[in-house]
Amino acid sequence: MKNTLDELLAAGIEDGAAPGVVAVVVSRDGVLYEGAFGERQIGSGAAMEVDTVGAIFSMTKALTAAAAMQLVEQGKLDLDAPASDICEELGQIEVLDGFDDNGQPVTRPPASPVTLRQLLTHTSGFVYHMWNENALKWHGVTGCPDIFSVEKASLMAPLAFDPGTQWEYGIGIDWVGQMVEKVSGMTLGEYFAEHLTGPLGMSDTAFSHSDSMLERASAIHARLPDGSLTPMELPAPENPQFQMGGGGLQGTMGDYGRFIRMMLNDGELDGVRVLSADTVQRMSTNQMGDIRVKELVTAMPAYTNNAEFFPGDPKSWGLSFQINEVPGNTGRPAGTLMWAGLANSFFWIDRENGIGGTFLTQILPFADAKSVGLYYDFERAVYASIQG
Repeated sequence: MKNTLDELLAAGIEDGAAPGVVAVVVSRDGVLYEGAFGERQIGSGAAMEVDTVGAIFSMTKALTAAAAMQLVEQGKLDLDAPASDICEELGQIEVLDGFDDNGQPVTRPPASPVTLRQLLTHTSGFVYHMWNENALKWHGVTGCPDIFSVEKASLMAPLAFDPGTQWEYGIGIDWVGQMVEKVSGMTLGEYFAEHLTGPLGMSDTAFSHSDSMLERASAIHARLPDGSLTPMELPAPENPQFQMGGGGLQGTMGDYGRFIRMMLNDGELDGVRVLSADTVQRMSTNQMGDIRVKELVTAMPAYTNNAEFFPGDPKSWGLSFQINEVPGNTGRPAGTLMWAGLANSFFWIDRENGIGGTFLTQILPFADAKSVGLYYDFERAVYASIQG
């Protein structure tokens, strides 16, 4: 497997899929593969290494979901009670029905209260302005900051539809992070360190860089219209007011591989249990009934392309992972879990075969064709090696 994957990734970087890549494959028992190719910053000569730290963006969501499910196990959170029982502000949020003749937002109360289960499955009505024209317009008209500001006011964006009626990817898991903080009395980072990343030995995963992490951090790059890549600076929040449960973590792929191994081992890793087997099974199965995942259509092309993994295949959502309802063309079986981060990082968890993997590049916009293509080829080669 090692030679095949090394050659594949090295060729992908040579072909311009990204300035650099780190990839890890794990089983229940340990690491099957790890490799790094290219540069942390294009033209710098600083090599991408297996311990390179990257912004993992929405790969954060799975950890926030695991934290919330720990609290569900303890009876401190309820999947189906109104989430406003924990965060009162949620009771103030209405559904955006459009705009009046003067361009002002028209809102109404939701038909039912938002629940934790809906927040975790992206069926709550919360969306991202990157993929929703009405939400983007709402931010423009009202002047309310968006989620990238990391201001509390950004969480008060309206719902795009009544809770439980459809799927659209959004900021719901940032609200889950707020719920974890409320019932634990800790910041989300403190909670992770004590109850999740700490026990799992994920010492290079945090909401802010340690000195050691900063020394190993990758730059983020932009894919230009001509296909070339250049370093870019994402605007730093001026006054961050919360830790983003939906996308705030920095981390290594080795660390994320440990999280995947915990999921493959029914909630336990190296003798440390962080979730019950029943909870992991619940997280890994469809939690939104007949609703299905749809393509995300970009409203902000500088940040994201249109995005859908395994287009054409039916996909549901667990707590909080996309789930293939049919086998994927990479060799993954039905029931495989996956998701991604905005700067084109990806992971999958195949509990049937007891394997998973994680793959980091640091480029925008999201769903970059070359980076996604290399990821698919990587996963395909993993299954070919295992089946061979």
